[in-house]
Amino acid sequence: MSAFLQDIRYALRQLRLAPGFTATVVLTLALGIGATTAIFTLVHAVMLRSLPVVDPSRLYRLGDNQECCVSGGPRDDGRWSLFSYELFKRLQAATPEFEELAAFQANPNLYSVRRSNDTAPAKPLRSEFVTGNYFSMFGLGAFSGRVLTPADDQPSAPPVVVISYRAWQQEFAADRSMVGSTIYIQTHPFTVAGIAPPGFFGETVSDSPTAFWMPLQQEPMMQGNSTLLHEKIPNWLRAIGRLKPGATINGMPARVTTVLKNWIPDSGIEAFIPSGQRAEYDKVMKIQHIGVIPAGGGVGVMEEDYGSSLKVLLLICASVLLIACANIANLLLARGTVRRHQTSLQMALGASRSRLVRQAITESVVLATLGGIAGIALAYLGTRAILAMTFGDAHFLPISPTPSLPVLAFALALSVFTGVLFGTAPAWIATHANPVEALRGANRTTRDKTSLPQKALVIVQVMLSVVLLTGAGMLVHSLRNLEHRDFGFDTTRRIMIELNSPPASYTQEHLQALYTQLQARIEQIPGVERAALATYTPMSGDNWGEGVVIEGKDPHLFSDDNGASWDRVGAGYFETMGQQIVRGRGIERGDTSTSRGVAVINQAFANKYFKGEDPIGHHFGMDIAAYANSYEIVGIAHDSYYHSVQEKPNAMFFVALTQTVPFKESVMQMGETRSHFIHSAVVVYHGTPDTLEPQIRRAFAQVDPDIPITGVRAFDDRIAGDFDQQRTVARLAGLFSTLALILAAIGLYGVTAYSVARRTNEIGVRMALGANRMRVVQMVLRGALTQIAIGMAIGIPAALICAKLLSAQLFQVGPWDPTPLILAVVLLVVCSLVAAIVPARRAASLEPMKALRIE
Repeated sequence: MSAFLQDIRYALRQLRLAPGFTATVVLTLALGIGATTAIFTLVHAVMLRSLPVVDPSRLYRLGDNQECCVSGGPRDDGRWSLFSYELFKRLQAATPEFEELAAFQANPNLYSVRRSNDTAPAKPLRSEFVTGNYFSMFGLGAFSGRVLTPADDQPSAPPVVVISYRAWQQEFAADRSMVGSTIYIQTHPFTVAGIAPPGFFGETVSDSPTAFWMPLQQEPMMQGNSTLLHEKIPNWLRAIGRLKPGATINGMPARVTTVLKNWIPDSGIEAFIPSGQRAEYDKVMKIQHIGVIPAGGGVGVMEEDYGSSLKVLLLICASVLLIACANIANLLLARGTVRRHQTSLQMALGASRSRLVRQAITESVVLATLGGIAGIALAYLGTRAILAMTFGDAHFLPISPTPSLPVLAFALALSVFTGVLFGTAPAWIATHANPVEALRGANRTTRDKTSLPQKALVIVQVMLSVVLLTGAGMLVHSLRNLEHRDFGFDTTRRIMIELNSPPASYTQEHLQALYTQLQARIEQIPGVERAALATYTPMSGDNWGEGVVIEGKDPHLFSDDNGASWDRVGAGYFETMGQQIVRGRGIERGDTSTSRGVAVINQAFANKYFKGEDPIGHHFGMDIAAYANSYEIVGIAHDSYYHSVQEKPNAMFFVALTQTVPFKESVMQMGETRSHFIHSAVVVYHGTPDTLEPQIRRAFAQVDPDIPITGVRAFDDRIAGDFDQQRTVARLAGLFSTLALILAAIGLYGVTAYSVARRTNEIGVRMALGANRMRVVQMVLRGALTQIAIGMAIGIPAALICAKLLSAQLFQVGPWDPTPLILAVVLLVVCSLVAAIVPARRAASLEPMKALRIE
């Protein structure tokens, strides 16, 4: 320990004596370690962090994908992860390994919330239905009051609710009188049972965390005729259980899959299957299964959405850090050459090689630790910047930019690793110092053992730079393709309004009158040209889908990709959205509850179901052949990117907000009822939109204060927001690649300048014997360009391999697209030439006589 402390003191003394060198190394490392730590902070929060609950290692989830939000049947891949309430009860009885198995809503609702005696417009807050054992399964108590219990989750129990700690602070000003008070959710009175503990935002990490938890048995009261609780077919619940001490999940996946297979015939799904498709049905049902996976980190929705991008960024940062380490190793090698006489003298006086190696490694680790400390500060700022770029529109994100203990441990381990990494080569050179050189003058030797390692490090830098620049170019090209494509509708001068759906107690007659009044009131606002209502609008994150049955054609419910997305829209919707009708007409005011049911399809729908036919005048319906006459096709709309700008437009149809299909089956009627409770409106305006938002909010409050607006946003901004993740990745990749390019150029400059300094005598002799200045420049550039050429020879194939791996993240950019690779090579060659020409010109400017006099 005494020798170790002595080595540290010696290292600190040496670094203090070379402040410029120390500052350069620490800053370079701070950038590399800071960037990597910032990305790891997000990786840890999104992919590795455990829920703030008791013993999360004992939590397991039934179902192994992130399917959302209501599913009505089997999945193509067979991974069944959502459950009806009846199926959940059967699974609960079949899993004795669990102390408790709790169910919760896969997609929490936005409900209007108002305190009693509050005349202000209701607040839209996210509320989640859960079983009564939800909090006890997590081992959580209340911050104040109590949590939900199984007694609250009974049909006859009085309505109670638990508020999240954050909602209590942000929405209700931390009012301690909230516990026991009454609040109105969708006009229904609830008693506040308690406040959840701080830091708990639910089982899912999301940019829209849950504000309220309500007992599952209150769902029928809240949803009215569109309730899901007692329906067998709609699957809408996820399930997490806590294992008993000593229990395992061995055999559980097979057992719960058997429960699923036995439940399917009882669910009533088979009643929807045409007799001629029984074989296809049986084939699909055979692959249905339930996986069991660890759930200590909760439901990994953000991991699925952002995991691949974070991994790409982490690899990019690691590559930049390697380039930085190579640069620092070159600096240390050059410094070690300068100190060679001192090292040789130490060995001549009896210092062992192991001690010298330990000193060199210690100095490197001290440097890396200093860089790591500075990097943590940069990581904090970098994490905040990345969160702001990626989730700029999120009201709240349960991810802290402050490095946690695991992140700090990662930064420390990374610092030590990089210290050892870039200190190994100088330490190795130190072990080969010759004591005899101390007696004759170290600088008189003609041998230069540091030259080869330094050049090898430059080659590595060039190789990594080619890979990073190519990858960054591909990401930027992909982003440009996304931003400049034809979306299928006009995004200019349009405002998208997101609203909380009306209370479920409203009847169809009440809804129709409400919508008519609401649209008229919006269109009266000065500056508004027209308005239209819809169940949901493009890029809102929503998607309704059903199987399609065409009148006069055999239904193919189990053929590949049978089905289409659909939306319910008001009159004038297509004109308001700027979505072109290529044939026929759109939804009009004449399409009323007493007229023929109509639908407008998109071109993808026409190509899918009416290839080679004219679809106008044909009829179709949803799911069941008996309803194949529900809608008459009256128009074909231009394809639009409705759900994702990265996927080609899928088959889609639009039906009138004022029309209803009289389904006999309760599950079909439930879906029909829910689709009339709109969530969106779109407005076309002229002039400036700045003054419109308060007027729009006021108009909604005047028509119905129980329909709060959750967001008002320009359509251009919504489209741009859909690219936030891709934009952030492209920007960061470009930033890190630029940093890598600068570091590689600096490394090449340093090695070339060092080589010139070592060959001063040789250059003087050459010039004295008649070599002109151009010959000297060519000689120096030849050595530099050789390193670049070798690095590129390795880097170009590596870049092509990485491009192939990256292709899943790209849009309309193939892995063999030559443009990013050519630009990367040209940019690197230009920067390398600039870095090499300076020492080359310096060498050519040497006076031969002065060079010969230099020792």
